[in-house]
Amino acid sequence: MKSAEGWVVIVTNVHEEASEDDVYEHFAEFGQIKNVHLNLDRRTGFVKGYALVEYGTSDEASGAVQRAHGSTLLDQTLGVSFAFAQGPIKRGGGK
Repeated sequence: MKSAEGWVVIVTNVHEEASEDDVYEHFAEFGQIKNVHLNLDRRTGFVKGYALVEYGTSDEASGAVQRAHGSTLLDQTLGVSFAFAQGPIKRGGGK
């Protein structure tokens, strides 16, 4: 859930012609955004269908996950969840 800098959510089903500004404006209502990243297809130059949005606090990221999941951006319904798992898997048998 938390990166080295902040709390990251992954946004799926992002329209291929969405811009960073589109995503930023859609998610800014949930808190102070530290970073937005859209991965582009090298061949087409279009968005690959997902975005990473980083918030400074857990509350802001949680609010985005709860309130933006199922919302619409550029006529597409978004999926929103935390980008990282809770933490490393703990295995037994160590010292």
